[in-house]
Amino acid sequence: MATPAAVLNTGAKIPLVGFGTWKAEPGRVGEAVRTALEVGYRHIDCAAVYGNEKEIGQVFKDVFSSGKIKRSDVFITSKLWNTCHKKEHVIEACKQTLKDLQLDYLDLYLIHWPCAFEFAGLPITEENTIPKNDKGEIAFAKVPLQETWKAMEDLKKQGLVKAIGVSNYRIVELLDLLSYCEIVPAVNQIEAHPYNQRKDLKEFCESRGIHVTAYSPLGSGKEGPLQDSVVRSISEKLGKTPAQILLAWGLQRGTSVIPKSVTPTRIKENFECTFKLDPQVVQQIDQLERGQMVCDMREYWGFPIDA
Repeated sequence: MATPAAVLNTGAKIPLVGFGTWKAEPGRVGEAVRTALEVGYRHIDCAAVYGNEKEIGQVFKDVFSSGKIKRSDVFITSKLWNTCHKKEHVIEACKQTLKDLQLDYLDLYLIHWPCAFEFAGLPITEENTIPKNDKGEIAFAKVPLQETWKAMEDLKKQGLVKAIGVSNYRIVELLDLLSYCEIVPAVNQIEAHPYNQRKDLKEFCESRGIHVTAYSPLGSGKEGPLQDSVVRSISEKLGKTPAQILLAWGLQRGTSVIPKSVTPTRIKENFECTFKLDPQVVQQIDQLERGQMVCDMREYWGFPIDA
């Protein structure tokens, strides 16, 4: 089944229904990606810091070498981790990801966060993800974002990546980037779901020709939009799962979505979300906004990066 796609500012198409691999545990993520490709997903979202690119790479090798699916038919994204923001480390990190994923190029490479940590070696492992100083605090590095972006532009010029973009950038960081960039970012990947819709940021990106990919499009936790009574009521009326309703809402507002699961039935269900919601249903979901962030770095890093 063909999925709808958006045209990036590079002219390339990005499938709007993607498959996320964050928190997909080693030993299961490979089969989950294989299942996603078999179901029909043609957009796979990866990142070095997820710690599972080698396992995913083996699946890519198997699938592409079998001839069942062409490499050129799958849009593959990865991300530069915070410890690799220096110019010389950007290319090393990208090449490490390409090696792990067993690819010749990436369709999209993103700066994962607009902040730099001290370099702690490659490949990225659980042990060197968040380097600490002698006080036990995050060891931030004095690397300007402009240096990192210029190195990202070099990756594109060298043909290692087809497009470059950012993740978790707010308007203020985008304004700064747009003041010096030679290549405008193709994508800004941000948390977005009915409880945290990021409307102003989304509209700003669109006004600058930057496509928005929504991560955590289903929210998270026990009290997210998946459990919302309004969403559940709509799902019952339409004969769809709550996840399908949330994903259809995300697609209808023009974002790509990258739900994640390691359960085959859910992987398939989540892919079947390209139906249209009536305007009154969209309005009902729009009214669920509550500014609830589910990917809070105070939980993962112990630091309020979004403050």
